[in-house]
Amino acid sequence: HIDTAPIYGFGESEKVIAKALKGIREKVKIINKSGVSWHSTKRVNMSNDPVLTIDMLNQSLKRMDTEYFDIYMIHWPDQKVDIRYPLEALLKEQEKGKIINIGLCNTNSSDLLKAQEILPITILQSEFNLFNNGFLGLSNIQKKFTTMGWGTFDKGILAGTVKEKTTFTSEDARSWAPWWKKSNWKKRVRFCERQKNKYKIDLKHTALAYSLKHCDKTLIGMKSQKHIDEICDFKFSLNNPINEDLIDEFQSFN
Repeated sequence: HIDTAPIYGFGESEKVIAKALKGIREKVKIINKSGVSWHSTKRVNMSNDPVLTIDMLNQSLKRMDTEYFDIYMIHWPDQKVDIRYPLEALLKEQEKGKIINIGLCNTNSSDLLKAQEILPITILQSEFNLFNNGFLGLSNIQKKFTTMGWGTFDKGILAGTVKEKTTFTSEDARSWAPWWKKSNWKKRVRFCERQKNKYKIDLKHTALAYSLKHCDKTLIGMKSQKHIDEICDFKFSLNNPINEDLIDEFQSFN
């Protein structure tokens, strides 16, 4: 599974992935999304308007040079648009063969219930890591879903690549994005350092094992071949117990 969206790098992510998958498209499953894009001023546009939804779908198909997406998702809830409207539009595109499975990303109980009126939603994606369980708010929905957790390493904090004194280059959204500046990320970095010293563990391994244990699919963002090699070379077993005291401390963090 390879996950992307138009907002990732102003569409550049889609182009890079398309180039990498040339000739082997059928060997992978591509996840893409609609609803969030960039304005030319780097302001984020968020809308689930059905017309925009279909336009984003078709633009993504073109950028990725593919006739279909294995999984296509509504990226975020939109308070101004009833979730049923874009899903009705996507259902028609699914009938044309442009989408295999339709899912919801970062959804809530209200939207999920409405969505089930239009089609059987079986795939959900949400943030899931040692700091945050984005699926908790959906626990009252009595249905089996395939769950995909994103943010496994909390934008590098749990991987250990982000330190308290880390500076970010201008092309990195963390150098200017309001959501990052307001995230109190340095407090989380200090907390992680204390836990590593206290429990004598590699948090990267623990974070990955924790996500793999609780999610059907774990989405991992990587920026280099070195990162890919490190992930693939992890030596751990899901049968080994994860320290519950450590988990409790992370879940009580605020």
